[in-house]
Amino acid sequence: MFYYYGRKKQIAKHYPAPNYPVIVEPFAGSAAYSLSSDRWKKDVILVEKDPKVAEIWQWLINQATPERILAMPDLKIGEKSSEFLQIIHAATKMAFHYKTIKVTPVLARNWQISKKYMADNLYKIKHWQIICADYSEAPDIEATWFIDPPYKEDSGKGYRYSSDLIDYEHLAHWAKNRQGEIIFCEGSHGNYLPFQPLLELKGVAGKTSKEVVYYQSSHLCKQLELFSYL
Repeated sequence: MFYYYGRKKQIAKHYPAPNYPVIVEPFAGSAAYSLSSDRWKKDVILVEKDPKVAEIWQWLINQATPERILAMPDLKIGEKSSEFLQIIHAATKMAFHYKTIKVTPVLARNWQISKKYMADNLYKIKHWQIICADYSEAPDIEATWFIDPPYKEDSGKGYRYSSDLIDYEHLAHWAKNRQGEIIFCEGSHGNYLPFQPLLELKGVAGKTSKEVVYYQSSHLCKQLELFSYL
């Protein structure tokens, strides 16, 4: 819904479509998966441990209007901002730790684009729920579980609640015991579940990063091969 470093907005379409009437995202971030296509029409439960990110969702769901969003001032390059909703539009994970930030051209552009997107798509999320809690406190219900934690090793560091704070073996055990279907995202260092390749993303300076995924469905009583969904 808003800019969030590591979000899945550009690749959400590559993940399996939800087969249950409820989607739960226990590492909510900006909820790009649930907003993709017409998935937003389902009952969506977001669980977000970072209180500042959860507060944004609470405001968007319960208070914001398109008019209020569009009335928020644009950012001017060189000025400073202390608004967290604006700060996280900087293209860096370290933005989660900043109290103030100097506005760069990237930040100013991302904020301008995001304001319009939030205003245009706000109606999609008004029936959603947000819970400020650890993933383990998500409601134990039958649902499509889209699990997108900070990735293991360096790529998951830098967030306020980073990979350094996650017990991945515990997370894997918890995930496999969810009811419904599990769509679990990871990067090239994911080795705690039998992940399958999803795609390779091209980055700056010719670098690439690998996206992998684990899928499990209790409805089908077996793990499905990823290619059957793509």
